[in-house]
Amino acid sequence: MSLSARLGYDPLQTPAETAVEPAAAAAAHHRYRAAGRQVADPVYDVRLRIQRRLADELGPTLYTNRGAADEDLTARVREVLNELLAREETPLSGADRARITKEVIDEVLGHGPIEPLLRDPSISEVMANGAKSIYVERFGRLERVPVEFDDEGHLRRIIDRICARVGRRVDEASPMVDARLPDGSRVNAIVPPIALDGASLTIRKFAATPLTVGDLISYGTLSRQAAEFLEACVRGRRNVVVSGGTGSGKTTILNVLSGFVPHDERIVTIEDAAELQLNQDHVVRLESRPSNSEGRGMVSTRELVRNALRMRPDRIVVGEVRDSAALDMLQAMNTGHDGSLTTLHANTPRDALSRLETMVLMAGMDLPSRAIRDQIASAVDLIIQVNRFKDGSRKVTHISEVVGMEGDIITLQDLFAFDLTATSGPVHMAALKPTGIRPRFVDTLAMYGVTLPQTMFGENRW
Repeated sequence: MSLSARLGYDPLQTPAETAVEPAAAAAAHHRYRAAGRQVADPVYDVRLRIQRRLADELGPTLYTNRGAADEDLTARVREVLNELLAREETPLSGADRARITKEVIDEVLGHGPIEPLLRDPSISEVMANGAKSIYVERFGRLERVPVEFDDEGHLRRIIDRICARVGRRVDEASPMVDARLPDGSRVNAIVPPIALDGASLTIRKFAATPLTVGDLISYGTLSRQAAEFLEACVRGRRNVVVSGGTGSGKTTILNVLSGFVPHDERIVTIEDAAELQLNQDHVVRLESRPSNSEGRGMVSTRELVRNALRMRPDRIVVGEVRDSAALDMLQAMNTGHDGSLTTLHANTPRDALSRLETMVLMAGMDLPSRAIRDQIASAVDLIIQVNRFKDGSRKVTHISEVVGMEGDIITLQDLFAFDLTATSGPVHMAALKPTGIRPRFVDTLAMYGVTLPQTMFGENRW
């Protein structure tokens, strides 16, 4: 399946290249504001009445945890809905009945008015800035959609339902939450009093089918030479850090890199919200947990990294390091767990090293900067920088080797870099090219039976 089908966006394509109708049909049923007043919608009132009767009819069945019985519940809801519509006295056309059925099912089994947006493959992110202001990201660009929640309470009910399914909560005592949908999509919600203008809900969509490295090559995110090099580095058990900004595609790259891990190795993944989609058979997935309403039961990423060391892993994959877990991650890389992978937020490979040092200091250890930098230089072999450009495309802009220390400075050398001077056209026509420098760990790769062709760093260099 293509990259756009899996992630909901094409990192190369622009809106002009693929025009997809917005979810206008789903939006049409909501009450809109005209001249400061809400337009009356008689079908909306019928829908609310039917929905209340459905809740009375099925009761708690609608709100229990659902798994394999989803199809049975959907069939039961449709059956009861048809019975309720048959008894409805308000004259309704066939289109009105179909509309009510769809809206009620979206409301009681899905995510209310944003359910059609989540099904739209052209949308990669859904952002509700309160009940009446909803935006989406389509092919890397933001646009407002004519969809609304009924009111603040309606939005909060949808947020509570999402959180309850994964054992999370959000309220005044704990006003922020990271969660995920059953398909792996990432959810962030923040509510008053922290959110001053009403609850905010952000959903980053992930499709079920993992992408392949071929997808990234075809869309220009990676060059074929760079992809072959990264595969060799993962098979040769190099420690890799993927760096980039929010929404730049770090997790996408991490998924691809994880796919290069041989199937005979044991992988332990650690994430705040489970997103990685690995095809290997021998995978143990761990997810951190916040504290409960009594302030107990919290399991941090750092604790999971330490625990993973006792699980006999061949590879440790951390979805993202953002705090003192960086120290334990470096320790793992330096104590026999070669080939570990992780991501972090940074603008450049050099900034990624600075952030790692800062996060190690967050562990509260009274370590000198030189010792921390020695640890980083010894642990990290490769930094992959991913950037998101104005046109919505995502590109790998640097593949940099961590060479070692010169005095108190960690030295880097670019093995591949993004050549913006190669073309006078738009960004998506530029290319990732080798710089002509061969990595110093070539001999180490050979120990694992991985060889790099002589031409990999010699052709098409600057």
